[in-house]
Amino acid sequence: MQHSGVLKNQPAREKASLRLDRRRLVSGAMAGMTTACTIFVVALLVIIIGYIAARGLSSLSFQFLIDTPKPVGEGGGIGNAILGSFLITTLASVMGMPIGIAAGVYLAEYGDGWFGRIVRFVADTMAGVPSIIVGIFVFTAVVLPMGRQSGLAGSIALAIIMLPIVARTTEEMIRLVPTSMREGALALGAPNWRVAWDIVLPAAKAGIATGAMLAVARISGETAPLLFTALNSRFYNFYLDQPMASLTVQIFNYATGPFEVEWQMAWAATLILVSLILVINVIVRFLTRRRF
Repeated sequence: MQHSGVLKNQPAREKASLRLDRRRLVSGAMAGMTTACTIFVVALLVIIIGYIAARGLSSLSFQFLIDTPKPVGEGGGIGNAILGSFLITTLASVMGMPIGIAAGVYLAEYGDGWFGRIVRFVADTMAGVPSIIVGIFVFTAVVLPMGRQSGLAGSIALAIIMLPIVARTTEEMIRLVPTSMREGALALGAPNWRVAWDIVLPAAKAGIATGAMLAVARISGETAPLLFTALNSRFYNFYLDQPMASLTVQIFNYATGPFEVEWQMAWAATLILVSLILVINVIVRFLTRRRF
């Protein structure tokens, strides 16, 4: 009788073994596919950066980094564009990040109602709006009343582009904070705003900072809104109510020029822009890394 029971259980064991082997095969195949995709993405990034470096290094010099654009054959550089991009991006971050982070906290903590769903839908829609539309909107709402393009108008356009990215990434990072941390603080008698400020935000700061830097990287590469709003300037300019140069617009001007020397300067300026974004991300990663 015992031998008969073993024989009856043998087909079930074989089926279970086949299912286990199938799961292992599928798991291995998926792991291989994800590894291959990761290698492909990293290799593509390295190729792009390497190509930009190969084309732009020959035109890099200290004079190029501090000089202003000049007629062809007289040198020239991107010093004014570096300063302009720094001022415009900094002001856009000062305007966009606090509002975006506050909106993300609201969506994560109180955004389950109808108003939160509307805000979330608007943020998702804004994230998909072409940047040139934002540039036209700011041109109509800010530039025309002011009577001229300005660095301030460019910063407002970039801040609008930044807002939905920061808000949605902040919301997702806050939702990853364990509920037990909130419940523990609430059990000790802390009000909701205190829990969000002292518990939730510090726990999610690395993810929030990463999302903010993604937004900075996004606006740092925008050209169309600045063509409508900040325009350009061939000189150093510290006044935000005046037209202001930027790296992206300067790259556009050099790249569309008729001379090869301008194309080389466009590659060099592109290399500077990519390097600045990389340095910013590395610094933020270092400052927000988890300490155990």
